[in-house]
Amino acid sequence: MRRLRSFLRLSPIDYRYALLALAVYFALVLNWKVLSHFYGILGGLSDYDAGFAISAPFVLICASLIVFTPFSWRYLFKPFFVFLILTGALAHYAMLKYGIVFDRGMIENVVETNQSEALSYFNLQAALWFVVTGIVPALLLILVPLRFPKTVFRGIGQRVVLMVVPLLVLGGIGSLYFKDYASVGRNNKVLGKELVPSNYITGTIQLVKRRYLYSDMPFQAIGQDARTVEMATQDKPTLMFLVIGETARAQSVAANGYARPTSPFTSQIDGMLAFQDVSSCGTATAVSVPCMFSPMDHAGYDGEVARHSESLMDVIDHAGIDVLWKENDEGCKGVCDRVRHINIEPKDFPEDCVLGTCFDEVMLRGLDEEVTSDAPHDRLIAFHIMGSHGPTYYKRYPDAHRAFAPDCPRSDIENCSAQELINTYDNTIRYTDYVVAQLTERLQSYQDDYNVVLLYVSDHGESLGEAGLYLHGAPYMLAPSEQTRVPMMVWMSDGYAEANRIETSCLATQAQTGSFSHDNLFSTVLGAMHVSTGLYRPATDIFARCRGTMMQAALEQSVNVAPN
Repeated sequence: MRRLRSFLRLSPIDYRYALLALAVYFALVLNWKVLSHFYGILGGLSDYDAGFAISAPFVLICASLIVFTPFSWRYLFKPFFVFLILTGALAHYAMLKYGIVFDRGMIENVVETNQSEALSYFNLQAALWFVVTGIVPALLLILVPLRFPKTVFRGIGQRVVLMVVPLLVLGGIGSLYFKDYASVGRNNKVLGKELVPSNYITGTIQLVKRRYLYSDMPFQAIGQDARTVEMATQDKPTLMFLVIGETARAQSVAANGYARPTSPFTSQIDGMLAFQDVSSCGTATAVSVPCMFSPMDHAGYDGEVARHSESLMDVIDHAGIDVLWKENDEGCKGVCDRVRHINIEPKDFPEDCVLGTCFDEVMLRGLDEEVTSDAPHDRLIAFHIMGSHGPTYYKRYPDAHRAFAPDCPRSDIENCSAQELINTYDNTIRYTDYVVAQLTERLQSYQDDYNVVLLYVSDHGESLGEAGLYLHGAPYMLAPSEQTRVPMMVWMSDGYAEANRIETSCLATQAQTGSFSHDNLFSTVLGAMHVSTGLYRPATDIFARCRGTMMQAALEQSVNVAPN
């Protein structure tokens, strides 16, 4: 490195100039997203002060100087700011291209992303962007020699000035435009989550803080009072398929009113009910899956509490029901850790797995052996499918299911036309519909030995460029309906409906007119499997309103028992 500096004959520069250059770079380049959003907001106003608009870059530069100055000491300067430049470039690309907002939830998603998923975001444009906005500035900072003050006291004095002067500038701007900034900030809280690097640093600190605060939290067993309720009407054991979708939004499902034929397979199945108004618990798998399998509802959900306690799958297991989880996505997020589970490995199913991932038809492989390997008894099989996982949507369906063309066979989806992107995503929805239909047909083949029921629900939705947003993971309070409204389908055999005294016409009405959410999953599955426990809440059981009174009363026997 010294030889390279000598070859380039770079003269030392005062660290204060480098600090100012960094503040300008972060404000005008790596915060281009927040500036463009800010000016977009002003463009929508009927009137605003020109001075207010001009002041925004100076506010960012001054704020950056204040925050950066304490880290400008000799042996900390370059390592610290090289790290910020590289991570800031990555964060800026994700925000600018996909509309991602970095908060604690998004940082959690990043931490839990597996290698295969991470690689799906890599493309030539991302690499070039990272080189130009990250690698090149970082190398320049590394190569340029910096000159620091000779004494500690002089260094302290200089840094005090470096912080006081921008504070005075901010004070002057605040005295002129405080009301304007307060108004814009109050009505557009997402702006604060777009500031680089404070957004992802704050999110990381919050995540680490929560993880360490809860690190010694004792693990809690729940539903140990669970038991199955036997009714005279039950002539066969129950077999339930619980299908957890991935990244499917209701707006793109024909069964939910979408104009394109994305539900051609389930629409041919008599008795398949599509629920029209269902909301997710979160906008990312890391939140939604633990939430829907937790007895907590969305309003009171605490991810760390869920992480340190058992899930719905454990409660079903406590009741003595045979439980199996089949995984074809990025993991069950802890909900299946203590029950029997199978992780689908591409190497084991080469006919179903290409480009590093497996098509969801793989869920049907070996299913007969799993169901018929021993005498019929109550079973719950959960399928966590790959569904519509982005951004490489084109990898989620085989060529035979490429119904909408031209599609978008690339990961930098923002560079595809809107129609290509929609075609590709709609192909994933259509293929998921095919897989759900195939699972339903396979379930029907077991009716001689079981009363059978299927429930499908997606974990969250997806943005496809609406309002400049792509993918998912937006803060829930700010997230568009594309990310929070999800499809849910239910099918049950006549034998299951009769044995459970469920009026299917009543359930069909509920599907069309009722409002539901992931909060309904926990008690609905308990009720469907005839599990009585103090955790069961009749008000959130989708089938409860349409179930015979004697059966419902039996399920509610333990409702007044304190949950454990």
